[in-house]
Amino acid sequence: MVPDFTKYALIMLAAGIGVPVLAALNAQMGARIGSPAVAGAAMFLIACITAIVVAASLGQTSAFARLADQPRHLFIAGLLIAFYLLSISWVAPRFGVGNAVMFVLVGQIIAISLIDHFGLFGARLRPLGMTRTGGIVLLAIGVVLAQRPPT
Repeated sequence: MVPDFTKYALIMLAAGIGVPVLAALNAQMGARIGSPAVAGAAMFLIACITAIVVAASLGQTSAFARLADQPRHLFIAGLLIAFYLLSISWVAPRFGVGNAVMFVLVGQIIAISLIDHFGLFGARLRPLGMTRTGGIVLLAIGVVLAQRPPT
């Protein structure tokens, strides 16, 4: 039996690998059809169908009825994923997939540090100390160095 930590880490590692692949594929589709927005809409349609099939296969479709009772601010997540997909589809062909995803990564590190530090959105409180701050600074330096042309 695989320990939960390992199982969760592997799932999220796979999700992390998928982010730049998603960015590259959707950026290419947007460039080929001349519309990052339409490419994004196609990806969302596929994602929606996939999520519905997974919910149905797990017997969780009754949860759809409970959506109407949820606080409206929780639905901002849908706007954020749309912003991510549309922005990366538009930026990646102009800026490079690697560059775009590296800046996404820096933004994620900053956001998770603030969310954990202040316990936002129900997250477990994990104060931002010198080690985490140093890691964020090193990551930002790494992004800047990765942007430099080869010498």
